[in-house]
Amino acid sequence: MTVLPLSPGKLWGLRRLADSRGRFKMLAVDQRPPIKNLIRQRRGLDEAPYDDVGAVKQALVAELAPYASAVLLDPHVAYPQGIHLVSPAQGVIVTLEDSLFTETPEGRLSAEIKDWSVPKIKRIGGDAVKVLAWYRPDAGAAVLRHQKDFVKRVGNACAKYDLPYVFELLVYPLASDAHQTQDYVEHRDKRPERVLESVEAFADATYGVDLFKLESPIPAADVPDPEATDTEAIAATQAWFDRLGRLAGRPWVMLSAGAGMEAFRRVCVYAYRAGASGYLAGRAIWWQAFQAFPDIAAMRAQLAGDGAGYMQALNALTDAQARPWTAHPVYGPDGPQLAGTGPTFRESTPAFEPEC
Repeated sequence: MTVLPLSPGKLWGLRRLADSRGRFKMLAVDQRPPIKNLIRQRRGLDEAPYDDVGAVKQALVAELAPYASAVLLDPHVAYPQGIHLVSPAQGVIVTLEDSLFTETPEGRLSAEIKDWSVPKIKRIGGDAVKVLAWYRPDAGAAVLRHQKDFVKRVGNACAKYDLPYVFELLVYPLASDAHQTQDYVEHRDKRPERVLESVEAFADATYGVDLFKLESPIPAADVPDPEATDTEAIAATQAWFDRLGRLAGRPWVMLSAGAGMEAFRRVCVYAYRAGASGYLAGRAIWWQAFQAFPDIAAMRAQLAGDGAGYMQALNALTDAQARPWTAHPVYGPDGPQLAGTGPTFRESTPAFEPEC
């Protein structure tokens, strides 16, 4: 495996996202449709009021961020309403992709949020850029080309502005599939081969991914208890996760995609055994407490109780079993090395003018 050096901004940014021992314990508060839809339904309105969304996201950050190594925020609500609640000792990841995608007969098309960009994320102090891309290896050729161009465009911008690129993939149903949904949840009928093929496609260096945020190769509800007696099922499941880690070829973390608390815990065990370096999750941690809306006080009480307790247990599991990102083989036996060190460091470090 080729040893991968890291530019100063990317190295420092990845260190900012992890804890002091190199494990990622990252809280996602950038969800848009899942939060807005529940609020809209509870209020009986066509649109979720901005103040309601802000109150929810402030509660999530206030109660749960203290247990995170980094927090993922969206630029619509979570950052402007919640950044003051994030400790400067924690990393900040900022979302770039629009939650509204274009559905076509051949597959989904992703795009950046309007009037938002990598240099703007750098300008507001973001430590990393996060992008989710819907992807199906068997989608139409034009869709695949669009999605790859989108991912590459962001990767090039992250390289230019020297920010880590946190890249998330989700397999989704095509028009001919059963169990249609446009919700931000894992596809119930997904095939592990498609998850792995998707990761393999974007592991190529041309896309500039620094940290993968990956879904379970098999539906989370079907992941067996890793401590059960069915050793054949456990071995078969572990084999899928092991392949996932090998194909990623760089540090990776698990996403929850709406999985329940126990299901996500099981997923993390298999992922950590396969070399994952932590998690970047939201709903598995706080969705249960969110059901108390519009009673924000009750919601905060549940977050401070069950939500915080679950996150602390997840952190303990991560401490015990996850591989520090600095120990990933892609960085060689000595760990991540700063690119361009030596007497020419100043001259070899490119300058740039931030753009709005």
